[in-house]
Amino acid sequence: MAVPVSTDATPVRTVSARHFVRLKLRVMGNNFRGQGWRIALFIGGALLGLWFAVSGFFLFALPGLTGEGQYAVLVAAAGGGLLVLGWLLLPLVFFGVDETLDPARFALLPLTRRTLVTGLFAAALVSVPVLAVLIASFGLVLTAWSLGGWSAGLVAVVGVIAGLLLCVAASRALTSAFATMLRSRRVRDLAAVLLAVTAALLGPLQVFGLAALREADWTRLTGVATVIGWTPFGAPWTAGIDVAQGRVWAAPVKLLITVVALGALLAWWSRSLESAMVGAASAGKAPVQRGVTGGAVAQLFPRIAGWARRDRFGALVAREARYWWRDARRRANLITIAVVGIFVPVMINLGGAGFVAGDGPDSTTSAANSSPVLVTISMLFVGVVAAVTLANQFGFDGSAYAVNVVAGVPGRVELGARMTAFSLYVLPMLAFVAVVLSIVLGRPGWIGLTIGGLVATYGAGLAVNSLVSVLGAYSLPETSNPFAMNSGAGVAKGLLTLLAMLASAVAAVPMVVAAALLGDAWLWLALPVGAAYGLGAALLGAYLAGDVLDRRQPELLATVTPRR
Repeated sequence: MAVPVSTDATPVRTVSARHFVRLKLRVMGNNFRGQGWRIALFIGGALLGLWFAVSGFFLFALPGLTGEGQYAVLVAAAGGGLLVLGWLLLPLVFFGVDETLDPARFALLPLTRRTLVTGLFAAALVSVPVLAVLIASFGLVLTAWSLGGWSAGLVAVVGVIAGLLLCVAASRALTSAFATMLRSRRVRDLAAVLLAVTAALLGPLQVFGLAALREADWTRLTGVATVIGWTPFGAPWTAGIDVAQGRVWAAPVKLLITVVALGALLAWWSRSLESAMVGAASAGKAPVQRGVTGGAVAQLFPRIAGWARRDRFGALVAREARYWWRDARRRANLITIAVVGIFVPVMINLGGAGFVAGDGPDSTTSAANSSPVLVTISMLFVGVVAAVTLANQFGFDGSAYAVNVVAGVPGRVELGARMTAFSLYVLPMLAFVAVVLSIVLGRPGWIGLTIGGLVATYGAGLAVNSLVSVLGAYSLPETSNPFAMNSGAGVAKGLLTLLAMLASAVAAVPMVVAAALLGDAWLWLALPVGAAYGLGAALLGAYLAGDVLDRRQPELLATVTPRR
């Protein structure tokens, strides 16, 4: 006897972008529930975004309000280009990217790549930074409307929206691509070199930029802005200005350039997004282990920590050293330190010093105008930024920190081991920066000065950030993207970083005072005094913050554990 089979006549609903938007809003609401500090940070971020939006609106609207139409292209191309550049670089080195909807959690769902990319892209548009940039860039609409009427204003609206979509797509594509690269060991060194070279070029570019501003040749700058306006960096923002100035034919061409760039970025993102969903990148064949000696315990210690004792402290140093090299999220922070270590000294000593001495053509010779105080200040910034990475060091562990809590690791031992492992990678980078800067300045005898200043400020930063990491930790999303942040955590990271940097800078002020008071004698005393000051500050910080950690281990574990 045949049994009739009944089927559901209700058609299956297709997944669209609005489902991803609703899901993000639901996840954000759940993350805010019972988390007063998250709500406070979200409100603070919204107020900061509102201030940025209003300021940017009036800056973009300035040519229209004043009737200075000849500078409209310059403002649109330069301001819009900086917006795109900011969306590209800031998530990599400072704020991270909001990944409330982790792509890896959609891996088992029957969703096409097109649906996933479209949905995640729509969800990425629901954020405070996007709304702030939209409000700010609408100042271009006011400028175009004032100069060319309603037709130019409507084209400017289309261009502003297209430019905003380009910013978000560029940010997502670049962070996703770097996340994939940093998971592949074969290309991590290449990524570090490329970022470092890019950062090194910023110093000379700043020198040329300041020189151009001092010359005040606005005609030349307008010509440069016109060229930028034909690139994806400036095309969407200048389309409305072109209509207002009578170049109607240029608007559709620039919008086409923007659409092509947007499509290319989304295609690039979709390729790296598939790898992010899998959670790993292909690294080729596993390397052959050659010359492995020792027992099982000895093999757990990486080469850089092979000197460590085979006890509890040594095991923690070996574990942290291995994590800093293999974990993509931590490795991304090491690359950031390398970038800042090159950029800040070049900017301060080669960019700023030369323009203080005078107005003549020889005033840009900053090597001769540098002083021990100025070099010490530049080293202060580098050392502080290097140490600020540990401001949320327990957030990297997440729920894995429970192992240390159960094992009853003393706080002083925990923090001391983490400082030691982190310093194994950072101190060689700082020494390299100090040597290179001394050679570039033509002062080889200042190597002791630069190294002493770096070690002192770095040690003070370790002390401050150890305490901050215990009292101000926050959870990181469980994702393969090292630049991903939970909803609202980007503001938390920014504020915590700023607080830690200010406190570390204050702790390192005695080094600047000593450089100003001792004069030439400081060239000989900087290295021993700086080393003693940095080591003493780090040990004192581990001692004091360790006692706080012993009392707050359960609370700290609950704070850094991601909420599902």
